Amino acid sequence: MNKLILNIEQAKEKINKNIYGHFAEHLGRCIYEGFWVGEDSEIPNTRGIRNDVIEALREINIPVLRWPGGCFADEYHWKDGVGPREERATIVNNHWGGVTENNHFGTHEFMDLCDLLDTEPYISGNLGSGTIREMQEWVDYLTHDGESPMSDWRKENGREEPWDLKYFGVGNENWGCGGNMRPEYYADKYKNYQTYINDHGDNKIFKIACGSHDSNYHWTEVLMEEAADKMDGLSLHYYTVPGDEWENKGSATDFDQDEWYITLKKAMYMDELITKHSTIMDKYDPEKKVALIVDEWGTWYDVEPGTNPGFLYQQNTLRDALVAGIHLNIFNQHADRVKMANIAQTANVLQAMVLTDEEDMIVTPSYYVFKMFKVHQDALQIPIHLETEKYKEIPKLSASASKNDLGEVNITLCNLDPENDAKIETIINSIDATEVKGTILTSDNSNDHNTFENPDLVKPEKFDEFSIENQKLTGEIPSSSVVLLTLK
Repeated sequence: MNKLILNIEQAKEKINKNIYGHFAEHLGRCIYEGFWVGEDSEIPNTRGIRNDVIEALREINIPVLRWPGGCFADEYHWKDGVGPREERATIVNNHWGGVTENNHFGTHEFMDLCDLLDTEPYISGNLGSGTIREMQEWVDYLTHDGESPMSDWRKENGREEPWDLKYFGVGNENWGCGGNMRPEYYADKYKNYQTYINDHGDNKIFKIACGSHDSNYHWTEVLMEEAADKMDGLSLHYYTVPGDEWENKGSATDFDQDEWYITLKKAMYMDELITKHSTIMDKYDPEKKVALIVDEWGTWYDVEPGTNPGFLYQQNTLRDALVAGIHLNIFNQHADRVKMANIAQTANVLQAMVLTDEEDMIVTPSYYVFKMFKVHQDALQIPIHLETEKYKEIPKLSASASKNDLGEVNITLCNLDPENDAKIETIINSIDATEVKGTILTSDNSNDHNTFENPDLVKPEKFDEFSIENQKLTGEIPSSSVVLLTLK
């Protein structure tokens, strides 16, 4: 028997809704075909942005969207993407397939997308190949009111009022595609560039420094020691790659139970990474003023057969749903330090929420996990104690819990075992819950996924296998499943 204790009376830390954020890069078919089809397209759209994708994503309450990259941001010069579309420069996407693009989706279109999604924009600035002045002028163009060269240019391009922009990344992966820098060198560059990112009027910029990838704890140490007083957030990137790292990452759909296990084990590693990076941050920032921003995470497999290797298009199975549930549970439990996370990526790339094929669109199992877990957004995190059986060498269960403004308690659980169900007893303190409602996401086979021919193979269903009595919630979680329980 597995046991979960909810310490509801200790619920004080809010789960920042931005933990449920997303990432959209100019990569493959994420922007073009995923979001942007153009105003003349026969695909129903609003000012060139496809309506079906907007409608689907609004259902999962995307709180923040990161753009334009990723590695693409390290070569992106924003001035190429404003002004009349027919006059914009055609550019080469050197990082992702060497394809050319016409820059029809730029700053105005991205901010319009965020308005349509009712989401906060998070822009990654080009520190790798861009100048200080270029970055400063981008922020001025977006947020400056009154008369100035950039605000005047914005008005000429059709936007009278400045936008609200809170989140700005000062560089991306500067240890790699963003310039192959040492942490000491980047720390100096960061301090230099961020000096000129100005607040205009009531708009206050939340400055995010490029942080570590994986277990590069030295990078975190140097950045916190040298620049913690000049940043609001520090990023972390980690991808779940089940194969032999980058040479043979494995198939998204053709895998056995050993690969299932390795994938979930690597997903669970996120907890160790956050714990160790947070410990370093605590050394220099005991008051936790600097947020940990996990702005790239998710599964990364070999591309689907027959697709462009540079487009990173992969299918999305029940295994990916478990990976998503594990990560979101981990982020919830680290709500004191983790204030934003952005899954890679929103459409047609890596662990996507939606897949499109010309006029058709489907949602993925990972999409449904975000839809189930959205109940945690801005709710109070409930400290938990979980006693769980093992699935090989890792915990069989993953869990987190929160309490919303209505007094409802939401528990999200993942059973990582692909063969065995899990009986669990949950001890509930401090509330008189009398009703439990459940939702489950699972399927008959571990590699089941939604296709354009069968778009509803993996989707949530009502789940009523739990009962509540005398402050105890008891039931059984099916193998390879993600479960949401709401107590009232």
